[in-house]
Amino acid sequence: MENRFRARFCVLILLACSIYSGLTLVGAQNRRPKNVQVAVRVKWSGTPLLLEAGELLSKESKNLFWEFIDDWLLHVAKTDGDSHSAKDCVKKIVKHGSFLLSEPLAPLFEYSLSLRSASPRLVLYRQLAEESLSSFPLPDDSYSNNERGLDANETADIKKFDPLLVGVNPKSPDGKCCWVDTGGALFFDVADLLLWLQRPNELGDASQQPETYDFDHIHFDSNIMSPVAILYGALGTDCFRGFHVTLTQAAKEGKVNYVVRPVLPSGCEAEVGLCGAVGARDSLNLGGYGVELALKNMEYKAMDDSAIKKGVTLEDPRTEDLNQEVRGFIFSKILERKSDLTSGIMAFRDYLLSSTISDTLDVWELKDLGHQTAQRIVQASDPLQSMQEINQNFPSVVSSLSRMKLNDSIKDEIIANQKMIPPGKSLMALNGALINIEDIDLYLLIDLVHQELSLADQFSKLKIPHSTVRKLLLTVTPPELNTFRVDFRSAHVHYLNNLEEDAMYRRWRNNINEILVPVFPGQPHYIRKNLYHAVYVLDPATVCGLQSIDMITSFYENTFPMRFGVILYSAQFIKKIEMSGGELHSSALEHDSEIENDKSSLIIQLFIYIKENHGPQTAFQFLSNVNRLRIESAESTDEAVEMHHIEGAFVETDLSKAKSSPQEILLKLKKEQTFKEMSQESSLSVFKLGVGTLQCCLLMNGLVFDFSEEALINAMSDELPRIQEQVYYGHINSRTDVLDKFLSENGISRYNPQILADGKVKRRFVSLASSILGGDSVLNEINYLHSPETVDDVKAVTHLLAVDVTSKKGIKLLRKGIHYLIGGTQGARVGVLFSASQTADLPSLLLTKTFEITAASYSHKKKVLDFLDQLCSFYEHKYILRSTTAAESNQEFVDKVYELAEANELFSKAYKFLLPEASDLKLREHLNKVSQFLYRQLGIPSGVNAIITNGRVTPLGASVFLSDDLHLLESVEFKHRINHIVEIIEEVNWQDVDPDMLTSKYISDVIMFVSSSMATRDRSTESARFEILNAEYSAVVVNNENSSIHIDAVVDPLSPSGQKLSSLLRVLAKYAHPSMRIVLNPLSSLGDLPLKNYYRYVVPTMDDFSSTDYTVNGPKAFFANMPLSKTLTMNLDVPEPWLVEPVIAIHDLDNIFLENLGDTRTLQAVFELEALVLTGHCAEKDHGPPRGLQLILGTKNTPHLVDTIVMANLGYWQMKVHPGVWYLQLAPGRSSELYFFRDGVDDGSQEKSLSKRIAINDLRGNVVHLEVVKKKGKEHEKLLISSDVDNQSKDKRGHSSWNSKIFEWASSFIGGRDHSKKSDDCLKGHSKGGRHGKTINIFSIASGHLYERFLKIMILSVLKNTHRPVKFWFIKNYLSPPFKDVIPHMAREYGFDYELITYRWPTWLHKQTEKQRIIWAYKILFLDVIFPLSLEKVIFVDADQVVRADMGELYDMDIKGRPLAYTPFCDNNKEMDGYRFWRQGFWRDHLQGKPYHISALYVVDLVKFRETAAGDHLRVFYETLSKDPNSLANLDQDLPNYAQHRVPIFSLPQEWLWCESWCGNATKSRAKTIDLCNNPMTKEPKLQGARRIVHEWTDLDFEARKFTAKILGDEMDNPEALASSKKSVNDSSSEDMESKAEL
Repeated sequence: MENRFRARFCVLILLACSIYSGLTLVGAQNRRPKNVQVAVRVKWSGTPLLLEAGELLSKESKNLFWEFIDDWLLHVAKTDGDSHSAKDCVKKIVKHGSFLLSEPLAPLFEYSLSLRSASPRLVLYRQLAEESLSSFPLPDDSYSNNERGLDANETADIKKFDPLLVGVNPKSPDGKCCWVDTGGALFFDVADLLLWLQRPNELGDASQQPETYDFDHIHFDSNIMSPVAILYGALGTDCFRGFHVTLTQAAKEGKVNYVVRPVLPSGCEAEVGLCGAVGARDSLNLGGYGVELALKNMEYKAMDDSAIKKGVTLEDPRTEDLNQEVRGFIFSKILERKSDLTSGIMAFRDYLLSSTISDTLDVWELKDLGHQTAQRIVQASDPLQSMQEINQNFPSVVSSLSRMKLNDSIKDEIIANQKMIPPGKSLMALNGALINIEDIDLYLLIDLVHQELSLADQFSKLKIPHSTVRKLLLTVTPPELNTFRVDFRSAHVHYLNNLEEDAMYRRWRNNINEILVPVFPGQPHYIRKNLYHAVYVLDPATVCGLQSIDMITSFYENTFPMRFGVILYSAQFIKKIEMSGGELHSSALEHDSEIENDKSSLIIQLFIYIKENHGPQTAFQFLSNVNRLRIESAESTDEAVEMHHIEGAFVETDLSKAKSSPQEILLKLKKEQTFKEMSQESSLSVFKLGVGTLQCCLLMNGLVFDFSEEALINAMSDELPRIQEQVYYGHINSRTDVLDKFLSENGISRYNPQILADGKVKRRFVSLASSILGGDSVLNEINYLHSPETVDDVKAVTHLLAVDVTSKKGIKLLRKGIHYLIGGTQGARVGVLFSASQTADLPSLLLTKTFEITAASYSHKKKVLDFLDQLCSFYEHKYILRSTTAAESNQEFVDKVYELAEANELFSKAYKFLLPEASDLKLREHLNKVSQFLYRQLGIPSGVNAIITNGRVTPLGASVFLSDDLHLLESVEFKHRINHIVEIIEEVNWQDVDPDMLTSKYISDVIMFVSSSMATRDRSTESARFEILNAEYSAVVVNNENSSIHIDAVVDPLSPSGQKLSSLLRVLAKYAHPSMRIVLNPLSSLGDLPLKNYYRYVVPTMDDFSSTDYTVNGPKAFFANMPLSKTLTMNLDVPEPWLVEPVIAIHDLDNIFLENLGDTRTLQAVFELEALVLTGHCAEKDHGPPRGLQLILGTKNTPHLVDTIVMANLGYWQMKVHPGVWYLQLAPGRSSELYFFRDGVDDGSQEKSLSKRIAINDLRGNVVHLEVVKKKGKEHEKLLISSDVDNQSKDKRGHSSWNSKIFEWASSFIGGRDHSKKSDDCLKGHSKGGRHGKTINIFSIASGHLYERFLKIMILSVLKNTHRPVKFWFIKNYLSPPFKDVIPHMAREYGFDYELITYRWPTWLHKQTEKQRIIWAYKILFLDVIFPLSLEKVIFVDADQVVRADMGELYDMDIKGRPLAYTPFCDNNKEMDGYRFWRQGFWRDHLQGKPYHISALYVVDLVKFRETAAGDHLRVFYETLSKDPNSLANLDQDLPNYAQHRVPIFSLPQEWLWCESWCGNATKSRAKTIDLCNNPMTKEPKLQGARRIVHEWTDLDFEARKFTAKILGDEMDNPEALASSKKSVNDSSSEDMESKAEL
């Protein structure tokens, strides 16, 4: 029965096809569905996949790179006989690479290779290769500076398009494909290299050695102390093999430090073999981005009526997928059965496709659409594919979805879940850590997955069970605590007041709950409770110390609700302690003349005396007197305190109860020992707290702040919400001692900024597991030291001390480590990694051997630590602090070892047996091996002492490091990142480990390795409780217990984020095989269609590699069967760091109307990755962001290629870059005069901090955090000087100030100047009007062919009426390729300059999603940063405007010091009164009588705009308002009008902007510009209105189109018709109403 029914059904279908074929064949042929294809390619030439594979393997392990090279050279013949296509070659490369990897990592390696994510690294090597060649020009000039090693065509192309592209492939010099750079010479032949290697005396000139970088491939047998030899070449060439074999052997012999930088020079493709060249000859197409075709709102018709011009026709790339279901039919199967009816069947299919598109539904059909979508997904055989097909083709499937019968169980579960998570909210977590869905892209996701799989691989090699590995990977490290409080409680704190006891506060209420009562901003709560303890740590003889005292007394006298106190210290005394290594030797201090004459100590003594005898208020008055006398007698306020100031202040202080005169007391106190000791104890307490290095600082309830008044108020504001929270939850009540509570919970006994990362200093972690799994590791040879009686305990914390045994600092660190253990620690052990300089003497070597013997044999002995401490003390004083003759010293050291061993109850037999046997050579080899390990694996250079705590590397700076610091390090690291790992490891059931191996050392090692590896994870510390959501009916659950990856997600499938996530989840499912739990969370009630677009997320596949030849096509977005009668607009959804622009696009991508394609089946567009965006944030130490700070970026050879300024908003800045090594510097002039960069710790010289090196070697960009500090003596100078002060100083000095002149060097800004084209034929420009005078700068923006047509007309209208030189600035983001082709010719023909500028939307600024609103935003939000710093003024003119006046008049107009000047809306057309929204409601009240201005024309005084931070203010207003969808309906217009109370606007005379809708015809004759406004009543199309309103528009249009046709080689559209249309257009008085929305 069923078969009979199917047969009848098929007959009906075929009958329908036949009938439909006969009736509509001709029409259907004309309306066949069309396709759209999009590609994004990179700007650089292709890179070989073979070299990319090596780079990908090196990310996994540095040694894998070398293993891959050796494997390829050994096994792969150059003939490539078994590889007949690109796909065969890729499979071969993948096979050899995967062989070196563990099983879970192999699929990801294959996918990363197809993603081409390593290509930027090879481009970086090209830059370095080019620099290497340019350093040694060849005699025959074959590599001349003119050519820069490029082909002529390539050079021209780069000059035309991008002067910033530094990673251009170098041309092979003299046909050579490899060379070795030694710094002093280049070797192109192995024979020359061998001669150089045979002359060891000439090898080691360190000044000439080339620089190496973190990303370099350094051979594992290399000696880091040997001369550097860098091989530039490509695996697969004969020359590479020859050089590699030679240099590998030389590295093993210790002759060279061998580095490879893979480069395939241009012209060497034939030398590398067929597989070696795959990818190098083709343009490189990227994946990892989304393309949207949005159904466009055509309320106002804005399409160009020009015919589509002929152009480059790209072949249709693929046939249609007939397996795709269309209205329930699978046409491939129908065609198999009835091939004779092909044309009719295809016509029927086309009809079904064209009739499925829907952008509207009735309200009742929308009601359950989200739930119906969820049901369709969860019931599909492949839910992820179903979700992708639905949300990426939503307009085509929405009708069928809305007719689906809904299962109530699904609906009920979704509604129940939405009580716990907002409807439509999307979240995603990878192994428990949340991922920012807005920022996630394929490259970042693959890196995160690779990171997790690598960890799982490491842990499994440590024999940790799989269940424990999963548990470890699912743990989320808690967020870093930045609220460490210094426990300063001691007798050395001198309080000025006590709010709870002093009479002056008696009238205040003491109810702690009052703190919850709202007050006006900036107003404190007056409560009689010591809530805020502001304790200043200061040296009373310093300027900052005395200024702090004056500030404290001022606040106190004004009854500020805060308890003030001081801890006083002498910086001179602390310096003495530091010089003695942190040890106080009283005998040395007693007769120290500097200490005797220490002013600070004297002030502290007098202060303590006065406080004890006359009270704290009098004591503080004494300090104020010192400062007053200092200021009165000094020429400047920064002069130091003199002794007579102190004595005079003491005499002046009212000591009314004293029995003796002040002079007698003073003499007595100077000799008094008690107060001197109290003063020293106070200084010593500050030294132990660690805050003495900060000069003056504030401890607000223990939190460390700067000493300024601003910092005090900020500290109070920061502390208030913490106290309020504790009061609200009842943790603090009226009886609670707030200070005791806070310091007991979070108090630390010592402050060390190196250890307590404050967010500005990034902590560095290394994986110790990866180093030990790499083979023979020095970590395996370490024997650890423990606190007494804890040897057999498991130690969660391991301190590895990297000690240079020949340095004083190294021995000090070693002794501190021993003292730390002697002091006692239950949870930590100490291991020592000794290194030494090449000149180390024998006692130094014997000390390391003695340590090794002691730790191996005697670590359990009670006095072992005392023995080592005494030995180190003897060694330090005998060998480090003074030299001893070699022969004597060697034997003396050995004898001392025997003596101390016996004294400390250690058997000296082991020492007597092993020490004389110790070989000088073997000991040096071992020390060299440790040095190599420290540098290669841990990044610690030779001679640097450091502490590695469970993988955290803390290099020692100039400040003293105490044993207390090791306790602090142990405490911080254990609490933050080790504790939760220990809890998991303790529960492990070790099944694959020999029970005899399960010692406390083994477990401690595992904890150290695991915690170090997990610390290197770069991921979020945020998590969410996904498990509380139900997942029975409305979720996609994929269980895979064997996987190390688990995905939790909450997804709204009908949302933009759902469109992207569906594709990303499918990639993960295929290549990482994770377990997944995806809860669907659609909006429950919809008022409109949630998606009005088609979407494709572009992911690479193996099909991108040809199976017939050696070409690589690359991934593309393909939209099949798009609607013909709908207008679509194309948008790209690219990763944040990408700047892309269209380079091939014949059609208008803003207004895609596929019905107009004619015979072409596929509309094609190619975009180019124009640049990557380097972004960052800049802070000034202890201040806000340095607004206006100027930064420049360039290469080593060209330091200034791009420049920018720092915004006040988060200190944000951005610049355009390409892959390469870049150097960021402060710009010459005021920025570099006032500031220098601050490195992580304040112990380096300023010279080291003048530039930052930044490597761009991937497609994910870079975020750089900078901190700057003002130079000494410049602390009070301002960076920005107002133009008024400027003008005065200019008059006095007779020359221009820095604001206007110094930065005329500023060649480009941020987006830079991609084209700065001046007319090549100046005479031609002058013949068209002889333009002279100051250039007028005009800025505009256009998107789509129609507005580009208007833009050309606007340009012509400006040039025909303006007599001075004109320069146009265009936002390049949305300009079409044809416009960019025409504009250089137009500039030359008409004699104007132009420049294309761009700016990437900052991630922290609320994003717009509609293209139109983004364009509006570009008109106003980035005016201060998008133009070069040298530009002083610019006029914005709308693209659809016609200018009738000389723009020089507007450019020179005095706008009264305002940053902006706009024209107010006209009000003489009374018919539009109903549309004047600013006269009523909110706008009327907000404007307070100020006019509402139109944004079609405005003037920007950029000097004033930057000076007054107008851009920062506008962005703040925008951020506040834009999150409300009902705000800023006309973003570019509403924002400046709303902000004009803060950013004042000068109102231009009315005649400067006329538009028919608002102004009426009475004033048209006086109009200086005419704007073509949209009409909200008639919706008149733009072109029709233009021809009717502006009589000269048709002539200008004809001229512009004629010129464009000539340049592009097109024919004019019916020129006779155009000419006649000019006559028929009359200047009608019909009104053209305008909407408030201006483009």
